[in-house]
Amino acid sequence: MFETLSYMQLQQYWWFLVSLLAALFVFMTFVQGGQTLLWSLGKTEDQRDVIIGALGRKWELTFTTLVMFGGALFAAFPLFYATSFGGAYYVWMAILFCFIIQAVAYEYRKKPGNVFGEKSYEVLLFINGSLGVVLIGTALGTLFTGGNFVVNEMHLSHWTVPTYGLEAVFNFFNVAFGLMLLFLARLLAALYFMNAIDNAEILKRVRIVLKYEIWIFLLLFLYVAGSILTMKGYSYDPNTFVVSLEPMKFLHNFLAMPVIAGAFIGGVLLLLVGLGLGIFSKSDKGIWAAGVGVILVVISLFLILGYNHTAYYPSLADIQSSLTIQNSSGSHYTLTAMSYVSLLVPFVLGYVIIVWRVMNREKITVDEIKNDPHHY
Repeated sequence: MFETLSYMQLQQYWWFLVSLLAALFVFMTFVQGGQTLLWSLGKTEDQRDVIIGALGRKWELTFTTLVMFGGALFAAFPLFYATSFGGAYYVWMAILFCFIIQAVAYEYRKKPGNVFGEKSYEVLLFINGSLGVVLIGTALGTLFTGGNFVVNEMHLSHWTVPTYGLEAVFNFFNVAFGLMLLFLARLLAALYFMNAIDNAEILKRVRIVLKYEIWIFLLLFLYVAGSILTMKGYSYDPNTFVVSLEPMKFLHNFLAMPVIAGAFIGGVLLLLVGLGLGIFSKSDKGIWAAGVGVILVVISLFLILGYNHTAYYPSLADIQSSLTIQNSSGSHYTLTAMSYVSLLVPFVLGYVIIVWRVMNREKITVDEIKNDPHHY
């Protein structure tokens, strides 16, 4: 089946899979967003236990999507994996640290004999939810703004500045991208709590979060979206692979691929519908409309990064070192073999859906948490 596809078709197929997994991960960051809301929504220990219990049902699914996203990148586009993870390793190590402490916090927060106290582990959860998400967003922003790397003719790369990725935080667009993801995660968390928690006091505070923070998110989103549509992009000739700057490249990509543009617009509208349901109605289904919207928007952004002869990871040190889906992918044989493995992705997604439904069959309450000796 996959043997009949051309090399370029396989590269496009795998970039779509990477885009899908990235979109699922961004949606699942509502867990991190919820962790940053712990103290503002939970004013008592019981309320904080309920919030942690609701998030504890999902945090491992976030890890599942993150591992799948990293695995897909490594399998299909190893040069990007080596260039970014090997060059900008200060940023990626900071992100890894943020996710390690999350696992530690969920494991030990309620452990008998906890000598550090619950508050210490709640601080770790806040760091993971805030700094971790902002750093991930900053790293994703560099896909638009570029990194300081050089790739030689042997496909060996090296970083050209001693900050090894940390310089990304000095780019306003990158930081705005990270902050946008943070407030998106907090809004998604608020919608998730409406769907998962049965506690009037918590839900009253959730609506306040939605009413006020939606404006911060919208301002950041409009800035990021406007910047993407008007910024210069890196285009390459598919025959010579020569890279050149193109004004408003991403706008041109949307215009050249109207289906992707439609998915982006539809995703934005669904996200707004989901947030509107949370703010203006008593419905607890806003998380689903918003979730689908987020997935469509992220997929669209990744596709305009990689499709239509676009360099998805520009080099600021040497424009011809910029990475594209054609010059950074594995071999035809590798992509073909891994494409058969990718047929397992629907089963993994099915597992996630089944686990979600089982865990959220009934809304979580204070009494349920009190009667569960193994809660987080």
